[in-house]
Amino acid sequence: MVMHLKRHLVCYLLLLVGNYSPLFAQLADFTHHDFSKADSIAALYPNHSISNLNELSHKLTSTLNTDVQKFRAIYKWVCDNIANDYSYYARNKRMREKLNDDPEQLEEWNEGFRPKVFNKLVKEHKTVCTGYAYLIKELAYFATIECKMIDGYGRTAQANIDGEGIPNHTWNAVKLNSKWYLCDATWSSGSITLERSMFIKEFSEAYFLVHPVLFIQNHYPLDPKWNLMDHSPTLIEFLHRPLVYKNALSHAIVPHSPSVFKPTVKKGEKITFRFRSRSEIEKIKMEIGYGGKVNSFYPVVYKDEQGFYCIDHTFSAKGMYDVHFIKNDDYLFTYVVKSEK
Repeated sequence: MVMHLKRHLVCYLLLLVGNYSPLFAQLADFTHHDFSKADSIAALYPNHSISNLNELSHKLTSTLNTDVQKFRAIYKWVCDNIANDYSYYARNKRMREKLNDDPEQLEEWNEGFRPKVFNKLVKEHKTVCTGYAYLIKELAYFATIECKMIDGYGRTAQANIDGEGIPNHTWNAVKLNSKWYLCDATWSSGSITLERSMFIKEFSEAYFLVHPVLFIQNHYPLDPKWNLMDHSPTLIEFLHRPLVYKNALSHAIVPHSPSVFKPTVKKGEKITFRFRSRSEIEKIKMEIGYGGKVNSFYPVVYKDEQGFYCIDHTFSAKGMYDVHFIKNDDYLFTYVVKSEK
């Protein structure tokens, strides 16, 4: 299994280098779009009823000229007006994990849970990821924009780290200007904090029509064609890669190597962390946790011949180290490094 995984990871690294060129040679298709009008229209209808989605879609899109602008108004309204319900999130997560090895029981649970999700969505403007994706799809439908719900694996600090994975998330693919794009209104709308058992609303651009090379850092569809990449990693490769946060997507920063979340290094030997960035990197902070202590510092950052940003580090003692990379106080990606004799 280990050798099989390593062979796949080597192939994936070669493919990923090829996929970097469109990402870093040019900006994303909509980076320079001005969405201020679409956003202002979305702001005109706070807490609007969703009992008539045709009416709401018309209000959000009828004065806009392009599908891109129309979809932005829909997306922004959903993110600003729908909350991720923590109690439903926790219940859904618990049951999906419990029934993961029993597809029939899981489907039975889903069938019974969905009506409750949509009832809460309509009555309280609260839901889980399925409700977000459904609402985006239906509002887009009434604006004659082709949009699909995509089920798959969402990767966070609490989910789908190593192992074989548990399908736990739903997002959207939308067709604009004859091209498919990916977006995740659930994660754009805010975040669940397990420490405080609540949802914190804070809009993020990180998951709006993002490049597939970035999106796949923490999303993997049940049907790999919805990776929207000519060459995409396998599910096992996805589950074992470094943990990447939304701020990495915002900054368009992608870790390259080590290619796994839990690399092993010899005590006293140098390990080199490599990553790509669409913009120039002058400094980046490392935060290393070990034995209950945290050490933060700014290491030397340099570029290698392939254009990767590189940071060298040596672990002087054996043990497990949590290694975080941070830019402007934003956590980008994380490794757990094992230093051994």
